[in-house]
Formats: sequence, C-alpha cells, structure tokens
Amino acid sequence: MSFYWPSLLWTLLALPLLVLLYLWILKRRKRSSVRLASVQVARLALGKGPGWRRHVPPALLLLALAALLFATARPAAKITLPLSERTIILAMDVSGSMRAEDIKPNRLVASQEAAKTFVRALPREVRVGVVAFAGTAAVVQAPTTSHEDVIAAIDRFQLQRATATGSGIILSLATLFPDHGIEIQHVTGQRNFPGRPIGKAADEKPKFTPVEPGSHKSAAIIMLTDGQRTTGPDPLDAAKMAAERGVRVYTVGMGTTSGEVIGFEGWSMRVRLDEETLKNISVLTHGEYFYAGTAEDLNKVYESLSSRMVVETKETEITALFAALGALLAVTAAGLSLWWFGRVA
Repeated sequence: MSFYWPSLLWTLLALPLLVLLYLWILKRRKRSSVRLASVQVARLALGKGPGWRRHVPPALLLLALAALLFATARPAAKITLPLSERTIILAMDVSGSMRAEDIKPNRLVASQEAAKTFVRALPREVRVGVVAFAGTAAVVQAPTTSHEDVIAAIDRFQLQRATATGSGIILSLATLFPDHGIEIQHVTGQRNFPGRPIGKAADEKPKFTPVEPGSHKSAAIIMLTDGQRTTGPDPLDAAKMAAERGVRVYTVGMGTTSGEVIGFEGWSMRVRLDEETLKNISVLTHGEYFYAGTAEDLNKVYESLSSRMVVETKETEITALFAALGALLAVTAAGLSLWWFGRVA
C-alpha cells in the first residue's frame, strides 16, 4: 500500500492530539460537575444506561475523523480488477503442416476446437478478432464482441501452403492499431489496405513513439503455430514491432518436437516445432510460451489464458473506501448518541 506521505504524516500527528483533546474535555467536565442529591439523579444526568455508553459515540467519532484524515493521504493498494475493455487477436496457423496427426485428430482440428472453447469462456464484453496465416495473412474476423461470429470464422479455415509466422504478427498489430500506418501489403499479398486513415496521403505516416514492452494492457495477441517460418518477414522483427507498441504475444507451440512426415500433392516433408523462435517472441514482448503437445495440453493452455486475459492487478487509489468508512462511523456515532441520550453530543 502506498500513500501521499505529507498527508499521512499530518494524520499521524492529528490522531494523538484528538485523543488528548477528548481526555482534556472529560477532565474539565469532571472538575466542573456539581454535587447532586442522589446517585439516581446523577445517573440520569449522565444518561440512560451504563456509564461506558457515553464514551462510545465520541470514540466512533474519533475513528471517523481518523478514517477521513487517512483518506486525505490518498492510499493506494494493488487490487485485481476486471478489465473494462480488452481486445484479443487469435493469430492461427493454417499452413499445410497443420494436417499432421501427432495431435488427434490433427493439429488444425485440435486447435480449432480448443480456440472455440477459449472464446466461449470469455466474457461477452471482450472483443476477439481472428487472423489466419500461411504463405500470407488475412483477417478472417475483425475484432467483435459477437463471439458466435468468431467461432463461425474459425470453422471456415482452409489449409494453404507455406508458413509466414511474422506476417501473422504484423497483420494482428495492424488490426489492433489501424491508425499506426503499419505497412502490410507485403504480408497480405494485397495492393491496398483499408486501414489507412481517411484523408492521409500514401506517403504520409503517423508519428509513432515506442512504449515499454508489455505496457499495453487492453490488447494481446495469442499466436498458435506448429512449424518453422518458410516465407515472409522475420518473426523476431515482427515481435519487436509488437514490443514497441506494448502488446504481449502469447505463443502456443503445436505438435511434437520430433515432428511428423506429411505428404501433399506428390511431395513430403517433416514438420517440426520451432520452439526457440516462439520462446524468443514471447520473451521480446513480455508474453509467455506454452507447449501443446496434445489436445489436452492445448485445452489447458486456453483455460489458463482465458483467466489471464480478463483481469489485471494494478495499484488503485482507495481514498473513496476510507471516506465512506469515515462517513459511516460518523453517522453511527450520531445515531447512538440520539438513541441513548436524546441528543447529538
């Protein structure tokens, strides 16, 4: 817990003074009291009920003042809160190597089912987009809160040739930041991209200032891939772009490290998992790497990510909490004083 120290110092000095003031008032009342004819009359003069009651309202009032003074110190504490806005981009590999069956029934189907389970578990207010990449990358679903549309987009995947891991990251960033002027013609294979801000010339680029890696809390990329890059931009260069924008990239390695030989249209090749590159991507962006060697592992990965994506632990000012506590104690003190003594004193 942190404080505004000058105010906290004044609070610590004021509390003993308030207690001493109350004790001085009690002593003064005792000296100025008059002798009464009977003990019964004295009890009535002090109030209805035991003598200890007369100390309760002042004590509560002192606590109320302490809480209000403490609130002026602007205390802050680390609290886990739900995020009000979150956008997640699922960057999913649809290259031909995803037909490998080392994860049953095959890598693509296993990744689709786990991704759909992940999306269904997210709160409705979380926006989800889908980028599919093979030799090039494409936005198959723009970020939306309609999770049904996201699931339908995942079901429409079709396998393609080559693997451009870097293209998947770059297009995911361009989807998150359409006004950053990220050049993506070389990753989509298209001549133009509608994400350029209206009214800006082709050679006019917005100013960009890098931020701390992992500092962008309202967006994240989850990239699921099974193989080495065979074409497209260097994935580590793409990861640096994500790090400069503060976006974490969580990488999920599909398949087995030993790989599997697959055949397609008369050719065959062994598809292996490039764990080193995926780990480096997660390190550069302050994300995390997960290995999914089986369908069960993949489901566990998505379950873990779903719990991380929607909450955030951050330092939050709790001044209002102590102010409310002070008000409650003051009202309670006044109420008890009226109930026991018929006056606020």
